Amino acid sequence: MLSSKYAVLCCASIVAVSALTISQPCRADDAAAPAATLAPTSSTWTVPDIDKLPDDVWGKTVRYGRDLISKTSSLIGPEVSDASRRFAGNNLDCQSCHINAGTKELGLPLVGVFADFPAYSARLGQVETIQERIQGCMERSMNGKRLPPEGPEMIAMAAYMMFLSTGRPVGAKTPGRGSGRMPELDRAADPAKGKTVYANMCAACHGANGEGQRAGTAGDAKGYVFPPVWGPDSFNDGAGMNRLIEAANFIHSNMPQGTTWKAPALSPEDAWDVAAYIDSQPRPSVQGLDRDYPNRLEKPVDAAYGPYADGFSEEQHKYGPFEPIEASIKKLEELRDAQR
Repeated sequence: MLSSKYAVLCCASIVAVSALTISQPCRADDAAAPAATLAPTSSTWTVPDIDKLPDDVWGKTVRYGRDLISKTSSLIGPEVSDASRRFAGNNLDCQSCHINAGTKELGLPLVGVFADFPAYSARLGQVETIQERIQGCMERSMNGKRLPPEGPEMIAMAAYMMFLSTGRPVGAKTPGRGSGRMPELDRAADPAKGKTVYANMCAACHGANGEGQRAGTAGDAKGYVFPPVWGPDSFNDGAGMNRLIEAANFIHSNMPQGTTWKAPALSPEDAWDVAAYIDSQPRPSVQGLDRDYPNRLEKPVDAAYGPYADGFSEEQHKYGPFEPIEASIKKLEELRDAQR
């Protein structure tokens, strides 16, 4: 099992930052829709108590890592006063997707993540470390640049993730990870229908044009109360949230704010359609996406960019239905295996 300390991480002395401030998505104030997200296999969700850490180098490092997740825009965002620390390219916080600093069940939590690495990455076609996984988030979800590999930010983020995996056996599954899994639609998700859902359920917080709501004013490095979901200050087209299956399940389990996987506010169909609408909107573009997933048979069926191993269109990969694509991939895998 993972210990609560990591000698390599402790070698950097980092000053703790002020108390946690949380950027929040919208509130759920309507009657809950019937649950369709597959539930975790355990009824108990536990998170290590960061407040019980001592005020030593390790404790300060872990808390700084927590602050980097919860206050990314204020610490390493594009508006911070020290230009050398502007690693993120947008003013999102990591917890815009990893809710409550990565501690919410089925809110893309970071609990247990450290115990999964090193691990094979289909996107890279090779085994990656937790540090490399963080770099991918910086370049895609944060639309920014890579952190210095041995710098205090990388050390602190890895330390925080390790702390959240305290007591987790290496390689063991953590029930409550991810954002759940709804049954897939037998039709294409419909951005036009999703536009109506967005106007009724999302726009009050995230803005009619997906621009979000600032905590202060542009240029003050205070980030957002409600993050933008498209446009120039949002995640780019290489981010996981730009994939329909990822976005729809996240929305169903977590949106509007206050929603949990046990009592979703949106029906599954509405979640699929509003995710399609959001992912149909303009956002920054990252170069080199054609190099992702060198083994095309390992490419997620909802990757909205080619090339693909199958003969389906980019449109169908973006919006579904996915069952025909999945069936085609399975046949191609069987053919490959038969030829070995």
